[in-house]
Amino acid sequence: MIFDEASLSAFVITLELAAVTTAVLLLLGTPLAWWLARTNWRFKFIPEAVVAMPLVLPPTVLGFYLLIALGPHGPIGSIFESAGLQSPAFTFTGLVIGSVIYSLPFVVQPLQGAFESVGTRPLEVAATLRASPVDRFFTVAVPLAWPGFLTAAVLGFAHTLGEFGVVLMIGGNIPGSTRVVSIAIYDHVEALEYTQAHWLAGTLLIISFAILAVVYGLNRRFRPVRL
Repeated sequence: MIFDEASLSAFVITLELAAVTTAVLLLLGTPLAWWLARTNWRFKFIPEAVVAMPLVLPPTVLGFYLLIALGPHGPIGSIFESAGLQSPAFTFTGLVIGSVIYSLPFVVQPLQGAFESVGTRPLEVAATLRASPVDRFFTVAVPLAWPGFLTAAVLGFAHTLGEFGVVLMIGGNIPGSTRVVSIAIYDHVEALEYTQAHWLAGTLLIISFAILAVVYGLNRRFRPVRL
């Protein structure tokens, strides 16, 4: 058997984490990207810089401050504790929170670019037909920007697959709970178990490449015509 039970468990947790994180990012990132693409606020660069911070911050720095915030004495963890819930630190919920923040620019930026590429003319035409702002968004902007949604979803998913520093700081290394593939690879390398590490790393490499190849191929084939 190529993968033992612990490795299979790490794969399941990793795929589940990537799926949940991507869904949350699309739900939260879409209105944020729409606002960034449409607003004329002179200080728009401030939220744009905040969104892009995970691109330049070392994962351990981001993970450390998230650990403090999610811990039982942190601002977020204390809210959970006061509600009678376990603080998110060292739980799957904490991994999702950290992954959402760490992968935020990989979803928001493609969506923002897609919305900006739609332009104003299609929306103005829809407005002349008395379409409400909500109708214009869902019937005009979203269909025209769908390649951006595809790119954002795939990049968010693929980026979450390879997370290490942030998930290690927030979730630790709890088998069957917070132990993801990247941490499992590190454990195998540290134990000089290079064969097991090779199989895990190679499988993750193939999955990531396949996902990216599919999305770039689809974007190239179904590139929308600008109005």
